[in-house]
Amino acid sequence: MKKKINKIARDTNLFLLKFIKKQKKTNLIEPIKYSLFPGGKKIRSKLIVDIGKIFKVNYTQLIQVGAAVECIHAYSLIHDDLPCMDNDNMRRGKLSTHKKFGESTAILAGNSLLTLAFEILSDKNFSISEKSKVQLIKLISECSGHAGIAGGQFSDLNFEKKRVPLKKIIDMQIKKTGKLFSFCCMASLIIKNKKNYLRKFDKIGSEIGLLFQIADDLIDYKGKTKEAGKKTRKDLKKGKATLIKLIGYRDTIKYGNKLKLSIFKKLNIFGRKSKDLKETINYILERTK
Repeated sequence: MKKKINKIARDTNLFLLKFIKKQKKTNLIEPIKYSLFPGGKKIRSKLIVDIGKIFKVNYTQLIQVGAAVECIHAYSLIHDDLPCMDNDNMRRGKLSTHKKFGESTAILAGNSLLTLAFEILSDKNFSISEKSKVQLIKLISECSGHAGIAGGQFSDLNFEKKRVPLKKIIDMQIKKTGKLFSFCCMASLIIKNKKNYLRKFDKIGSEIGLLFQIADDLIDYKGKTKEAGKKTRKDLKKGKATLIKLIGYRDTIKYGNKLKLSIFKKLNIFGRKSKDLKETINYILERTK
């Protein structure tokens, strides 16, 4: 698993380095690169490759989609860390972008990363049909905006220090985290025009994203700052609406394991083709950072 994920991370970073090198040199390139590299574990890119393998999508195309997703993800982290949002000083074991470059520069770098994702997906060298490009850009836009990441972050902030019911917590976490995972799970189907699978993988993606957020909350609750690469135990201090706060630590673990089995059941129709994807899902739930 580690070898596979490291290869995808290397290939994704290499694509991004080459793509950024072709960009016009501006003062925002340095903070953009700072927030992207070396980057996180590239779990989203790994999911894209895993599902692409099931449907026999070209690996180079999958890496390009993964690079766009990593730009969206990096943008969301920059903005999440801002003092007006979650006010985090550390990210991935180093200073947050706003602590390194200042708040205004961080906001502009985040905005630039968001639009860079659209550049990557619309690039003339991305050898898929124009119709598929438009569909990918439309979907990633929906997953990133008010109905996705931005809307989820709004609810996350709005729910602080409030008693929030389970359904609303799950809806918030699916928007904040799950929607981009849904895009990752549907991208290959759009490229291959497998419309009959879109709804199924939209659901699977949302559930994998929810699983990722549950693992994140568990790390925050029990993890160590040094290992996690960011400050832990902050959700409790801020009164964040999490499953742990609502149902407790042990029941959250049970909820996560039950959710994982539900996802696996949906993937059983693909037999051994889903082996890599199931390995990634296991990794998501069992990770410690």
